[in-house]
Parts: sequence; structure tokens; C-alpha cells
Amino acid sequence: MDQDKLKKLREKYEGKGIYESHTEKFQTIAESLTGGDTNVKNRPKPYSGISTFLDAPSQDTFEGLDIALIGVPMDLAVSNRAGARLGPRAVRQIERIGPYNHETGVMPHDLAKFADVGDVPFRSRYSLDDSMEDIENYYKMIKEAGILPISIGGDHSISYPILRALGAEQPVAMIHIDAHCDTGGEFDGSKFHHGGPFRGAVLDGVLDPEKTIQIGIRGSSEMIWEFSYESGMTVLHVEDVMRMGIPAVIKKTRDLIGDHPVYLSIDVDGFDPAYAPGTGTPEVGGLIPREGIQFLRGLMGMNFIGADMVEVAPMYDPTTNTAQLGAQLVFEELCLLADAHHRRQK
Repeated sequence: MDQDKLKKLREKYEGKGIYESHTEKFQTIAESLTGGDTNVKNRPKPYSGISTFLDAPSQDTFEGLDIALIGVPMDLAVSNRAGARLGPRAVRQIERIGPYNHETGVMPHDLAKFADVGDVPFRSRYSLDDSMEDIENYYKMIKEAGILPISIGGDHSISYPILRALGAEQPVAMIHIDAHCDTGGEFDGSKFHHGGPFRGAVLDGVLDPEKTIQIGIRGSSEMIWEFSYESGMTVLHVEDVMRMGIPAVIKKTRDLIGDHPVYLSIDVDGFDPAYAPGTGTPEVGGLIPREGIQFLRGLMGMNFIGADMVEVAPMYDPTTNTAQLGAQLVFEELCLLADAHHRRQK
């Protein structure tokens, strides 16, 4: 190694703290993360304290918030393997996600005030009908407070009452990552199940099917998804994504939705079970995390009004890979919503 170069590096960096930078870009980031005190030589311990989503502050009210991170621990509507009720707790246990998105440059805490506000309160752990009402009423309060929700499920049926609350005044657009279209009809005598939330949302007039795109679809349930095609949804099977490439999928999504208020819904089973085994209805051949994250980052600047990430079932997740992916997806959603909030304030 060049000794003069080594001498200069020692003079510049030896004994410096973890947040002390000389490059303007990194110094700005460090000052934001530390509140200006870049002389501190230690970082917060990720394994200590009370676990919250993305290590966000914990708050039991909506006061002063722009974005709320909300657990929805309910899986009474699953058709295969149960356990997504434990998803919020598993995702809260994941550390070291964020707080800076190196590709988009977004630091959510610079753009919006957010907190983990806990879980939706349920009257009964046994009644699916009551749970649907409880979720809808809770999100009506969120909307009335002018807060953007990011929800961590729970099974995918939770999206239906959330959309009923958010789309009550104007049908919303939707970007949907999933192995399944989730537009099936009544199942075993119930209209509330995780394979049908978006049929219900369209029929209730709260979701605009012609501004809905479903990405990553595959598996053996194709005959159930007729409603997606009949209603005018854009369905991209995983084979379409592979053929088109992610940049083309991003363009198709942005062209379809434009500046319309849009909801983002991610089922972790949209990703291949090699990366996300901890879910109730895994389907081989799905997206890989790199593709999903690239796609989400390409949506920056769209008019997001809410998001969810659902179907993490930790008992099938021995390595915590699924919860890790779920937490990263929630961070990407937080970046998108923080950016959308910031743009509206200009």
C-alpha cells in the first residue's frame, strides 16, 4: 500500500467516531440521524429496549402523527395454514432496518412524524365478523385524524375493512404484490376470507379496479380470479414480470395509476418461499426480494394514501427470513408514504 496514502488516511480517520464523516453527503445523513451531535462514538443497541416496528417511537395516541405503524394481529380468515396473527410481533422483533434508503435518499424521519401506535383492539378473538367491524372503525378514526396508515398483518382479509375506511369518499387505486389475486367469491359460507378482500372492495365501491395492478400472480388458483379480469384489473403473472423486467413493470404501474390516490398492499407470499417460507399459502416460483425492492423504489413520488404488509406466519419461519423481508418491505412502504406526505405539504 502507498505509505503516503496510508499516512493521510490515518490523519483523517484514526480515532474518529462512527458518525464523524468528511464527505458532505454522509455528514448530512449523520447529522440527521444524531440530531447534530456527530461526536457520539456509539450507536444505539439494536437488541435492547422495547421492540417496535422499525425501531420507531412508541405512541398510544394519534396526536401529532403524519404516519402510523399499526399491528393487525388477526388471522381468522385464512384458508390454509394459520399463524399470521403472530406476524406483527415477529416483525417488531427485527432490528437494523433503515433508517436511511441509500438508493432513493429518503430518510423518513426527516419527511414525516411517525410512530408505532400498537395494535388494532379487537372485541373478540373468535368472531371474524366483529373483527372486520373493529378494523374498519379503527381506520375510520385514522383517516379522520388525517394520518396515513401502514398496517402489518395478520392475514390479507384485513385489507378489505381498511379499504372500506380509506376509500369511502373516493375509490382508491391499488398496487398489489401477491401470489394470488384475492378476488375470489364466498368460501365455506363466508365472504370474509383472505382470498377475496379485493372483490368485496370493488363491489362496495371503495376500490377502482381499472386503476388496480396485481403483480407476481401464480399457482393453482387461477380459475378463482375471473373477477380480476372481468372488473378490469391489470394482472401481471410472475412470468409477465420475468419477461418484461422490473423497469417496464414500474412504467406500466405509473402509467396506469398516474397521480390517483393509491393504496399499496403486499402479501409476503408474493415472494418465493425460498426467501419467505413463513407464510400460510406459499407458492413456488415467486419474486425475489431484489426484484420487489427495486419495484417499490421505482414508485417514489406516487400519491400514496396507505399501505399494508401481510401474511407473515413466524412458526413456519425457522431462520426469520420472512420476518426480515417483511420488515424491509415495511421500511420501503414507510419511505414511499413519508415522501408522499412531504410532497403534499409543499
